[in-house]
Amino acid sequence: MAETSEHSEHERLTGADEGTAPWRDWGPYLSERAWGTVREDYSADGDAWSYFPFDHARSRVYRWSEDGMAGLCNRNQDWCFALAFWNGRDPILKERAFGLVNAEGNHGEDAKDYWWYEDATPTASWLSWRYHYPQAEFPYARLRAENAGRSKDEAEFELVDTGVFDEDRYFAITADYAKASPHAYAIRVTVTNCGPDPATLHVLPHLWLRNMWAWGRAADIEDAVDSGLVGVVGSEGMLTARHPHFASITLTDVSRLSPEPLVCDNETNAELLYGAGASNASAYPKDGIGDHVLSGAATVNPEGTGTKGALHYVLSLGPGETQTLHLALTEAVDELPDLAATTECLASREAEADQFYASVAPSGASATDARILRQAYAGLVWAQQFYHYDVHRWLEGDPAQPLPPEHRAHDRNADWSHLWARDVFIMPDPWEYPWFAAWDLAFHCVAVSGIDPGLAKEQLYTFLSQRYQHANGLLPAYEWDFNDMNPPVLAWAALAVYRAAGEDVDFLRACFHKLLLNFTYWVNRKDDGENNIFEGGFLGLDNIGAFDRSKLPVGGVLEQSDGTGWMGFFCLSMLEMSVELALRDPIYEEMACKFAEHYAYIAAAINDGGLWDEDDGFFYDRLRCPDGTAVTMRVRSMVGLVPLLAMLPISPETMRRLPRFARHLVEFTTRRPEYMRAVTRFRDDGGLIFSLVDVDQADRVLARVADPEEFRSPYGLRSLSRYHRDHPFEVEVAGVHAGVDYEPGESTSGLFGGNSNWRGPIWMPMNYLLIETVERVLRALDGQVVLRTDRRKLPGELREGLLDIFRPDEHGRRPVLGEAELFQGDPRWAERPWFHEYFHGETGRGLGASHQTGWTALVARLIRG
Repeated sequence: MAETSEHSEHERLTGADEGTAPWRDWGPYLSERAWGTVREDYSADGDAWSYFPFDHARSRVYRWSEDGMAGLCNRNQDWCFALAFWNGRDPILKERAFGLVNAEGNHGEDAKDYWWYEDATPTASWLSWRYHYPQAEFPYARLRAENAGRSKDEAEFELVDTGVFDEDRYFAITADYAKASPHAYAIRVTVTNCGPDPATLHVLPHLWLRNMWAWGRAADIEDAVDSGLVGVVGSEGMLTARHPHFASITLTDVSRLSPEPLVCDNETNAELLYGAGASNASAYPKDGIGDHVLSGAATVNPEGTGTKGALHYVLSLGPGETQTLHLALTEAVDELPDLAATTECLASREAEADQFYASVAPSGASATDARILRQAYAGLVWAQQFYHYDVHRWLEGDPAQPLPPEHRAHDRNADWSHLWARDVFIMPDPWEYPWFAAWDLAFHCVAVSGIDPGLAKEQLYTFLSQRYQHANGLLPAYEWDFNDMNPPVLAWAALAVYRAAGEDVDFLRACFHKLLLNFTYWVNRKDDGENNIFEGGFLGLDNIGAFDRSKLPVGGVLEQSDGTGWMGFFCLSMLEMSVELALRDPIYEEMACKFAEHYAYIAAAINDGGLWDEDDGFFYDRLRCPDGTAVTMRVRSMVGLVPLLAMLPISPETMRRLPRFARHLVEFTTRRPEYMRAVTRFRDDGGLIFSLVDVDQADRVLARVADPEEFRSPYGLRSLSRYHRDHPFEVEVAGVHAGVDYEPGESTSGLFGGNSNWRGPIWMPMNYLLIETVERVLRALDGQVVLRTDRRKLPGELREGLLDIFRPDEHGRRPVLGEAELFQGDPRWAERPWFHEYFHGETGRGLGASHQTGWTALVARLIRG
């Protein structure tokens, strides 16, 4: 067993980074949802949700990954561990969290179970997970029917609204995992009957193998399965998994409660799903354990062999009673031999987690803020998921399966056949978005670098590799459409991780070279008029415009303030990287000159090309019509704030150390004086400030940022000015009418499925970037320029407003938890905030994906200051 010391988690991180100890081999890498994903979609119409729905998940084998509750697996997901439950009333075993698909929810897809990522250390040496499971029959049908009957103007119908938690009739289930070594977990499952009456709960820890043998692709695995060399074997109080990719592992009951081992096969129940004419590959298919527990069916193998197993516990609990199960998941059978060893391991790792986070939280942080920080980081660790997607194989189909439709080769992601993923990524949301997304990943890396800079570097290295980046330089946006455009924030993220990781120059250089290709793609493909005004299209802001910005309903080109602002931001990030590298290697000084000059062209274009509105003092998108006319989209939104982000100060010392760069700036502005304003704001001390906006523009835009009647909410910055509540924007072009008004909560628009909203709510990533930028602006201008209004308090006030979303107010109510009295009044709920995708622009209530622990985890960085 690993020795306990004050710095044990730091030592484990060092061993993982240096490759001396494989502490990242095992972790919470099992997805919360594998059904309804693009990877699993082999349909003729591309409707991933319908092709592999929730109702199939219990009976149908997955092609690319697996899912489960409180799950663990190794980095290649050869084996999987997860928990399952049955309350004696549900029609199915509770093996995975339930939620509505996009078309079922009146505001898009939506998880309808309640679980939390309680705690986690970076190496997953300590993990804690919490779930509240109703004792009444889970209302699957009612949740679907009620939400289907509601319009987009109505609130979502949630599980708590069904009454199943009335009188506290639920089980509170906590799963704690502690590593005794890189390949051994001590497991504790604690169950409390919170209700007033006795209740019975079936608990089924599962151990199974990902199906790699049913596709006609892995002959070695197929042969091993047929010969019995691959499989799960049940014996008294134990399951053993065998596989050529790893040493045999065992799941052992150490509670001495004699659970019954149940074994079936991880194979599709084709007869159930497809009816007459279909045949099963196994007499004991994937849903066999569930059918046996629920009805006593003869659907588990009496020989105790297969590829999917569970240990079946039946707990009878009195009112308020708690019972605890202990297990060991190990390669070495004797590593956690008994209850004393598992208990000691759990206690040691939890104590070390306390010590680790005591070193992470700032010394002045309140206990509340320290806990928020810890839960935010825990979510990042739990949000790591195994992601497997070989696009070439997916497009052509598998030899042992029916061929995909012929047109598939020309449909979604068809030009990404080079993309081959089998990696662990931090997902945007483990249930709603169980796939990587380019700009989300940038924020995930910045956030996680606060506790694990080695992981942050690994994530960026992987995503920028040739396995992901297209030959044309484009980086994949997200699984549903790799060609879509996300804001180019990865250069900014690489710089932030570089600083957090101790200025690893080799890392920065590697990122720079790949990002140079991506920058070139943007310049070549997203500047329609070749005038340095960019048309990025979607840019991750969903319904922020009057229409879908990547699929215009009229002819012409949408010249985007945010697209151009993002490119200025990208350009300055590349300039900052090249300056940093040039200070160590003079060859990069030429690249600094290149990016400074290119930035000047972008700065001139955004100011002189019609995107800045002098009368309003704001940046707007502009639709350039085929006849040459232009229509200004006078929507005051985050689109117009993005140009603020492109701001970079260069110190006098740096200028002295880069004489070639300094000479180039003088020569360029002398030769092209029209770019003088755009290139530099010369400081009195000899330093420079690059900025897309001048002092007057910054002052005018910041006035709107700080105005409570515009962008500033008590809980951060709204994505759309509240001005549009009383002054909706409307436009008609070529017979097409569109509009935007202020919607501080769920979207009433169907754009992008209606599952997110940029027309009023608060989004953590943009708030974080703007706070960082305003702080940088104020530092750079300190003593140089006097703004009309003192903005020095603004960053701190915005930071506190964002933190207040998660903190209890003077009445003990956390805004993030909304209006539900159960959530606010019962400590078992009230002490557990969720880290939502975005937040109501007036109340701070959490909206969208409920476990968006990726970019919302930036709250931890705000606490650290």
